[in-house]
Amino acid sequence: MLACPFCGSPATDRFALEGRTFLVFRCMFSPEIAPGLTDAEIAAALARTFGRRGAEYFRGTCDRLHVYVTKGDGARRLAPPGPAGER
Repeated sequence: MLACPFCGSPATDRFALEGRTFLVFRCMFSPEIAPGLTDAEIAAALARTFGRRGAEYFRGTCDRLHVYVTKGDGARRLAPPGPAGER
C-alpha cells in the first residue's frame, strides 16, 4: 500500500480530473501522479519529488495561497465592495 511521503498515512483514493491523475492520502495530501504507473513506481516518484523537498513543498504551497488570498484574484473576490475594496 502506498504511504504519504511526509507522514506515512495510507493512500485512500485515486482519481482523474481534467486529464490529470491524483492520489489522495488519509492526511489529505493529494499529489498529481503520472497515469499508468505501478505502486512501486509511484512510491519511487513521490520519494524523488517530495522526499528531498520535505517541508519546503508545504511552505511553497502556503506562500502561494497567501498571495492568492491577500493580493491575487482571491483578494479581489473576497474584498467587500466599496472604497477599501474597489473592484
